[in-house]
Amino acid sequence: MVDFPSSYKAEGTNRVGIQWDDRAFLHVVGDGDGVLDRAKAIRSGTFAELVAQIAALPEEERREYYIQKAGDREFHADEIVALAAREDFPRK
Repeated sequence: MVDFPSSYKAEGTNRVGIQWDDRAFLHVVGDGDGVLDRAKAIRSGTFAELVAQIAALPEEERREYYIQKAGDREFHADEIVALAAREDFPRK
């Protein structure tokens, strides 16, 4: 898992597609961002693991969480369900 791409020669740092093995953090909606944002995460794991976990929840419950991925990108319920339905989603 790569949290931050290398800047050495800047080669091979822009990978195409979704990086399912990137580190990600599960948050409760409304927990506030800020300096201690990662400390507020209720779980961490690969992006694929967290997408699978949230997609498996009942719809009402899904909306209570979001996933924050490398680069501070946030993924909310509707987008998470769409990602879990993709053909390239790594199912176990």
